[in-house]
Amino acid sequence: MFMSKKIKLLTLGLAAALSVGIIAGCGSQNAANNDKKNFKIGIVQLVEHNALDAANKGFVDGLKQRGYEEGKNITIDRQNAQADQSNLQNIGQRFVNDKVDLICAIATPAAQTVANLTKDIPIVGTAITDYEGAKLVASNSAPKGNVTGTSDMNPVKEQIDLLMKLCPNAKTIGTIYCSSEVNSEVQVKAMKEYAESKGLKVEIATISTVNDIQQAAQSLVGKVDVFYEPTDNIIASAMPTLTAITDPAKKPVICGEPNMVKAGGLATYGIDYYKLGVQTGLMAADILEGKAKPADMAIQLAKDLKVTVNKTNAAALGITIPEDVLKDADVL
Repeated sequence: MFMSKKIKLLTLGLAAALSVGIIAGCGSQNAANNDKKNFKIGIVQLVEHNALDAANKGFVDGLKQRGYEEGKNITIDRQNAQADQSNLQNIGQRFVNDKVDLICAIATPAAQTVANLTKDIPIVGTAITDYEGAKLVASNSAPKGNVTGTSDMNPVKEQIDLLMKLCPNAKTIGTIYCSSEVNSEVQVKAMKEYAESKGLKVEIATISTVNDIQQAAQSLVGKVDVFYEPTDNIIASAMPTLTAITDPAKKPVICGEPNMVKAGGLATYGIDYYKLGVQTGLMAADILEGKAKPADMAIQLAKDLKVTVNKTNAAALGITIPEDVLKDADVL
């Protein structure tokens, strides 16, 4: 009788323990499910060229560093507008209709379009020079809205210093940029001010499309000694069109970023767009995790700058690159 009662008590205790375990197990499972929520992310890229492609890849890899991996806990809708405003509008509207959890906008026009379409979905931008000038944020230090991201503002002064070192006899700089790109306008203004303070003259031609590059280059090539090209998306997507005019005339092109040098320019002191994309991905991860909101996230500048030299192009142009420049440069 005593033994039977003891067994009965043990059985009831075990049942209670199992019941508690089951409840606890349910709680753990719910937490695991929350951790595994599948976020929908839309990526809209203005146009296809090496710098923006690198930023795109870096963004995805930055998310992956923080545990957000495509096919596991995020779904990515990648779209390229091919420099067409109507495409940007349609892509942005699609993201809004699909109620994505976050949008990555690559290049200023892409960010401006999606920012006009939603004030609720978090937007992280990259390859954008001036967020304030583009009216994307209240200020770079305190955005206040649903947009934040990374800036590709160039070290313009250092780039012009490099230009003068590589082309010491240059008196006039030519530059071509797309008149509808705010980022290009900001860079060219800064370049002109600094170049003129150094006694250099600046000749400017603006374009609307890729089709205008050849004519613009031909209008300047006889007037200038060297070209300076900002991180303009139209120019970057068609560097061979520009260098088809400048190379035969023996006019070097100093570029805003390394991928433009790879595509035929002479040199730059510029941004690594892949690493800039990684920075952007890490910012996006903070938003997805609820650690920060775009309104309170200051715009971040690129952390890694480097000299890149196209030695093949230098030889074709008859330019000798000084050893102190080559010493720490990426040489193509």
